[in-house]
Amino acid sequence: MTTLTVVMIGGLVVIISLLVIRLQASDAPLPAEIALPAGAEAEAVTLGRDWIAVVSRDNRILIYDRETGALRQTVQITD
Repeated sequence: MTTLTVVMIGGLVVIISLLVIRLQASDAPLPAEIALPAGAEAEAVTLGRDWIAVVSRDNRILIYDRETGALRQTVQITD
């Protein structure tokens, strides 16, 4: 009974430690702020390896550089 308790407590400590380590790790830095074009409102955001995509309410996908926050590309969505 004592051995099972020790193993369970040890396992819980390992799981919590792994969660803390994983949550503190960052794949790539994010810009502090992204400037959307005038009149654009963000509807959804998607993170890629080295880019950030913002879907706007006016049917555009705005692709930004993940490190600098500079606008890379604009894609117009048509019906």
